[in-house]
Amino acid sequence: MSVPQLVVHRDKELMAQAAAARLITKIVDAQSARGSASVVLTGGRNGNGLLAALAASPARDAVDWSRLDLWWGDERFLPEGDPERNVTQARAALLDAVAPDPSRIHAMPASDGVYGDDVDAAAAGYAAELAAAGGDGAVPSFDVLMLGVGPDTHVASLFPELPAVRETERTVVGVRDAPKPPPTRVSLTLLAIRTAREVWLLAAGEDKAEAAETALSGAGEIQAPAAGAYGRDRTLWLLDAAAASRLPRALYPPASA
Repeated sequence: MSVPQLVVHRDKELMAQAAAARLITKIVDAQSARGSASVVLTGGRNGNGLLAALAASPARDAVDWSRLDLWWGDERFLPEGDPERNVTQARAALLDAVAPDPSRIHAMPASDGVYGDDVDAAAAGYAAELAAAGGDGAVPSFDVLMLGVGPDTHVASLFPELPAVRETERTVVGVRDAPKPPPTRVSLTLLAIRTAREVWLLAAGEDKAEAAETALSGAGEIQAPAAGAYGRDRTLWLLDAAAASRLPRALYPPASA
């Protein structure tokens, strides 16, 4: 378990640009060291903002997109191509502008895919895909796993008090009755999230201030799932000033704001 580190930026635009630059560096370093890199993407306004900033960055060409595996932390269980699906939004924000290897884009199953509308079968299928890529482990060794933090402290589709956040054996679960629409989703569990080398939690806006305060003040992971999301080597909270407004200044260097 790594201790959370905080970086606070002036606003969400600067946060997205800085996070994109940070991600490019991590991917390039991993590809230089091991030949390829593995990243878990997140959706939502902050995740998509980061992807859009990455697409706009001249430094994006430093990445060898054909040697990058892309996974997702969660997905809305909707038909393929639905505009609300995280993979659809990622394609619009970034993937259509670069040249990834289609076989290395590991989208979570859609509700009209091979598993039909069986969300548990879809989750098991994605878990099997992770295991196949993981070698000796249940999941690959992700270089960076990114998570948006919801106003209720949810990460991926792990919501406070619901069964998915209590899961300790499976790496992927089907989620029903999520309090945020759509109610049916597929999500990595905390077990899978914690295998990543680095976990980055993204939070921007005043509506995320209470969530950041709760998760970073010693709350339990069942009540505040974001508190249970951490990486093996590093846990990084990337925030804007509004999201950090309720945090003690002692938690982060003054210069980072």
